[in-house]
Amino acid sequence: METFSSEIEIIGVNPFVFIPKNILAKFFGEVGRSKGPIPIKGTINGKNFVQTLVKYQGEWRLYVNGIMLKSTGLKVGERAEFNLQLDKSSREIPMHPEFLKLLSQNKKAKDAFEKYPPSRQKEINRYLNNIKSDSIRLKNIDKIIRHLKGEKVEYFVLLRNKS
Repeated sequence: METFSSEIEIIGVNPFVFIPKNILAKFFGEVGRSKGPIPIKGTINGKNFVQTLVKYQGEWRLYVNGIMLKSTGLKVGERAEFNLQLDKSSREIPMHPEFLKLLSQNKKAKDAFEKYPPSRQKEINRYLNNIKSDSIRLKNIDKIIRHLKGEKVEYFVLLRNKS
């Protein structure tokens, strides 16, 4: 566990702290790379969190989200104690079995899904797994498959055009 103290700063609307270079170097060595997001877990003033270190505008940052701030009562400009370690647990979100089955039956839809960035695939899997009703889930799986095949489907938030 790596420990440091830092003042919470803000960029735009996002509170964050910079990660000390010696801690970054240790994490880079452990994950075998110095690019891409680095999953971590730890504590802020003794309160547990799970987060990701990211590089933005040339600097590695730990974003201190609203849940983290609320749990500690901290505000931007205040100093906090951080304990960090790599989070080696899986963050993969499983594909719903029915979605997997239908994707495997349709090459065009499967190829289109695989071209999505991992974050988009994860978003779709999370969305489908969180639907409580089986009938609504199946209806949305059908919409997603049709969308992936290039068919026009009624508008729904998850697959809106982000351009």
